[in-house]
Amino acid sequence: MSAFTLIKPAAGYKVGDVATDFSLKNVDNKKVSLADFKAAKGFIVVFTCNHCPYAQAYEDRIIALDKKYKKLGYPVIAINPNNPAKQKDDSFELMQTRAKEKNFTFPYLLDEGQKIYPQYGATKTPHVYILQKTKAGNVVKYIGAIDDNYSDAAAVKEKYAENALDALLKNKDVAVKETKAIGCSIKA
Repeated sequence: MSAFTLIKPAAGYKVGDVATDFSLKNVDNKKVSLADFKAAKGFIVVFTCNHCPYAQAYEDRIIALDKKYKKLGYPVIAINPNNPAKQKDDSFELMQTRAKEKNFTFPYLLDEGQKIYPQYGATKTPHVYILQKTKAGNVVKYIGAIDDNYSDAAAVKEKYAENALDALLKNKDVAVKETKAIGCSIKA
């Protein structure tokens, strides 16, 4: 066995890393990249999909995050990381239907060829990465779950994503930088 077989591939971004930009197809058939959002202070990148019950349970909360934080400079950018050949319910056409049914207020992008989610290290749907725009680039400030209760929004005690965003908006350090994402495994 060579030494190379022991080396594992990179597990994705860690807090403090600079995330590279991407250009992915939105449900309106236009390409979207982070660079398109000139006035943004950062981004709420959410890896999510159509079929997963966890992702579905969080859809209204993701819409609420976008409505609250987009005007403050942190829009939601949703990315479907799943391979539609492996998960038919996550086809581009069904993404378009889902976005329309739920009145998504944010881009819903297809990670065609599953190239972006591994760079981030996303493993679940939903999996959140909060990025802050800096001179160095889009720095990862938070990775993990939206909150502490996927099944009941009314019973949430810790709003991890909101707490991180509120800290960034006050130029403070994010207290909880990482949590465990709870959801369906990505179907690559």
